[in-house]
Amino acid sequence: MADEQSPPSGSGADAIRRDQAEWGQRATSEPRWPALLAVVAAVALYFALPDKLIHGLGPRWLVPALEAGLGASLLIAGPRLTRESRRLRPVAIVLIALVNLANVVSLAELVHELLVHTHASPGGSDLIYASVPVWVTNVLVFALWYWELDRGGPVARPQVERRQPDFLFPQMTAPDATTPDWSPAFIDYLYTSFTNATAFSPTDTMPLTPWAKILFMVQSFASLLTVALVVSRAVNILN
Repeated sequence: MADEQSPPSGSGADAIRRDQAEWGQRATSEPRWPALLAVVAAVALYFALPDKLIHGLGPRWLVPALEAGLGASLLIAGPRLTRESRRLRPVAIVLIALVNLANVVSLAELVHELLVHTHASPGGSDLIYASVPVWVTNVLVFALWYWELDRGGPVARPQVERRQPDFLFPQMTAPDATTPDWSPAFIDYLYTSFTNATAFSPTDTMPLTPWAKILFMVQSFASLLTVALVVSRAVNILN
């Protein structure tokens, strides 16, 4: 008698394997360098901020040191789920949270400068330029959030244990439009973060779990606040 648990052959088996890969039973291993590039870009953007937006963050080297620690933890954690990677994942999450907090403080300082201390900067154009690193860092940090937390992170996603996905990507609803072994990579989370920051709402990728929805709301609010204040300041400058 045929084994009932063996997958069927042909296109049906491909469809089953594809569905399993997308919905969390197993994902392909992915490289760390895209996330590391995002961390390097966040460091560079921090140095582009004026002193008045980071004076509440302690020494100027503190945030870059935290970001360097985040990059090191991402680099050390291998693609396999090991005891070392289990220890490093909470460290990476804490460091992402600290970098996110630093960017929130910079955003608060930007809001304060735009609303209160505009007399110190007659045109206010320097504040508009300073808002660009704050907004881009917001995109990068939340991309790291989504990448690190979805289905247990990049180390857990390739494991055989089935996990509920936190995001519904278009490839999950249209499996015939992608390869059978498709699984989300960092670029997918970066694109999701960018579109959420520009549209202030989900576009083609939907958050499924409560934490994903909360992060979407926080990112949309921060992006909307930045854009609204910058546009209002730009209107004042033009007038």
